Amino acid sequence: MEILGASLRICVDDLDTTIPFYERLAGGRAQRFARGAVEVAAVGSFLLMSGPEEELEILRKVTATIAVKDVDEAHRLLTELGARIVAGPVPTPAGRNLLAVHPDGAVFEYVDQRG
Repeated sequence: MEILGASLRICVDDLDTTIPFYERLAGGRAQRFARGAVEVAAVGSFLLMSGPEEELEILRKVTATIAVKDVDEAHRLLTELGARIVAGPVPTPAGRNLLAVHPDGAVFEYVDQRG
């Protein structure tokens, strides 16, 4: 499985006031999209999320988002290594993803850019 990078997940109260800080910090423009009732802004290595507390509570349990070349390959390797796949692979606005609980209990989202 080829890991291409990782994004830090940050839950914020207001994307509009938070984005400018991260755009200057990361030196790039935010890409915004919605995932259900949650608004998301991807800025460099940061994934900013804002929305209803009941949805953010679930998202806070995910340690980080790991970009991989192929989510299906990640699924196979993670399962082989004893991780528990709790969701996916499913299509998202940015590609496909899955959620996995590692044997140590850490929860990660794995994403690829394939449609």
